[in-house]
Amino acid sequence: MTHGTYMRKIIDYANRADPYPLYSELRKTPVLRDEDGPYLVSTYWEIHGLLHDPRISSDRRNLNPEAARLVALEDEEDDPMLTPNFIRLDPPDHDRLRRIAMYPFGPPHTPRRIHDMRGELARIVSGLIDDFQGRDGADLVDDFAYPFPVTVICRLLGVPRNDEPLFHDWADTIVAGADPDPDADATERRATVRRARTELSMYLSELIEDRRRTPSEDMLSALVHGDGPDGRMTHAELVSTASLLLIAGHETTVNLITNGMLTLLRHPGVLKRLHDDPHLAASLVEEVLRYEPPVQLLPQRTPLTDVDIAGVTIPKGESIWLILASGNRDPRRFPDPDRFDPDRKDNQHLGFGSGIHICYGAPLARLEAQLALTELARRLENPRLLEDPPPYRRNAVLRGPRHLPVGFDGVHAAREP
Repeated sequence: MTHGTYMRKIIDYANRADPYPLYSELRKTPVLRDEDGPYLVSTYWEIHGLLHDPRISSDRRNLNPEAARLVALEDEEDDPMLTPNFIRLDPPDHDRLRRIAMYPFGPPHTPRRIHDMRGELARIVSGLIDDFQGRDGADLVDDFAYPFPVTVICRLLGVPRNDEPLFHDWADTIVAGADPDPDADATERRATVRRARTELSMYLSELIEDRRRTPSEDMLSALVHGDGPDGRMTHAELVSTASLLLIAGHETTVNLITNGMLTLLRHPGVLKRLHDDPHLAASLVEEVLRYEPPVQLLPQRTPLTDVDIAGVTIPKGESIWLILASGNRDPRRFPDPDRFDPDRKDNQHLGFGSGIHICYGAPLARLEAQLALTELARRLENPRLLEDPPPYRRNAVLRGPRHLPVGFDGVHAAREP
């Protein structure tokens, strides 16, 4: 089976450090089917429209058999333990599960959950930077951007932090399985991903049963014992939701923080502004989400009926890739889109998606990134890149540096609480 050249270029690791010239070329044809690959949608308004179109499905079971080969290879529907999580479902199932999952996390039922975590998040950030004392450099991925959101999501869900080495490998394998790779051995890849999902599901199933017997103050207990207007999740739904929150709760935030710090180190004037004025953090993080989004593309969408978009008819059941990062650099939507501008107005980026599947954890990710970047800018003395571009993760969907070696002359003291 031959796949299109643009699809291959997007996946090609050689373009990982700077995919934006490729996206610029792709936007010349807003909706493109390259040979017999997926339909690639690369312009802002077309992506935005499809994200809000009820005719577009997120459920891979609606793909035709040929198109299904181009997307993630998990076979959740074949195993009652591996029921699809809500980002892979359409209404009404998606809406019911998302409402239940939101009940203990945010408005309207738990409106202060994220706000009340600010002090705890700040202490975690401070402790991680304290560990840089006496050193002249660090890998900001391994030493900071990874352990910070992992610690946060473990505490939020109620997953023992000491179990991180267990679920780290499972998460890496599952995330890699969501990365389209037409050259990989499909059978072997499917088996590897399935094994990791099963082991993670068994681990979370045991935690859920423990919370059923002995509730705590964490979100997992709230999901197990909650009884809102939509009822309770089944055991399989609890496992799939917990798996989603555990993995998505740290993987994308690692990229957001790392992409943000890399961008700041490449723009020392903005870094100094953040050092001097922490109030810049909110708009700066929004610009990072536009300029270097942690999720580059959504490779799992399909029309439930033939859909016309930008003069192209996409037939029912075909695979659609929404190239979010390309839409974020569309000059028809953002003036001077290749310039990093933390003062940018009307910054309605696609960094968290849009529509009914807009990122569930966006409020937490925003706060984590704001605190992380502000404290790194304030406390690291004369920070500088040691490798540019740094080595990137192989994943084309969740794009970010695998390591970010940074040198510095010292570490300023933490603020008094």
